This record gives sequence, structure tokens and C-alpha cells, in this order.
Amino acid sequence: MTDTPDTEALDAEATDSGASSEARNARKERVGIVVSTKMDKTIAVNVRRQKKHPMYGKYLERSTKMLAHDEDEVAEEGDIVRIMETRPLSKRKRWRLTKIIERAE
Repeated sequence: MTDTPDTEALDAEATDSGASSEARNARKERVGIVVSTKMDKTIAVNVRRQKKHPMYGKYLERSTKMLAHDEDEVAEEGDIVRIMETRPLSKRKRWRLTKIIERAE
């Protein structure tokens, strides 16, 4: 017999590690408006979405205020920004600023 490792086992390990890196990169992204920059390295972002009423079918507008990490403190109130899900950074902060889409006038 030869001392070569089982190639099927190695292939299975390679696909498992590839799947975990894909899952890590498949993070949620949201677009919203900065409503507050009064905190240190943190911005409050208002994210709006439309939800269909289950019975009547009318679209209702809902909003959520999320806290996001802004390391360089570049965002200002009124900016439209893209935020990405990340590990918990504090009690309520689970998002980080990735891009400023449009500056406020």
C-alpha cells in the first residue's frame, strides 16, 4: 500500500473551507441616510424599505435606525451611505460604513 492521503477527503476539506469564506463575504448591505453624527466614530443611519401588507397588498413604508461604525468620521448628516453588516462592535453597533454614495448639499 502507498502512503498517499485520500484525495476525496482532501477535496471535501477544500470545498468546506471555500464555502465558509463565501458565507463570510455574503454580508448584508443596506443603503440609508445619515441622521446623526454626534457620537464618536459612530453614525446613525435611517434605512427605509417597502413592505407589502399581507391582506390588502398595499405597500407600506417602514424605517429602521441603525448605528454604524465610521472610523475616519467622514460622513455628515444628510449623506446617503452604504453600510455593511459586521461583528458586534458595541451594544447596538453591528454595521460599518463602506461607502458614501451621495454627499448632502
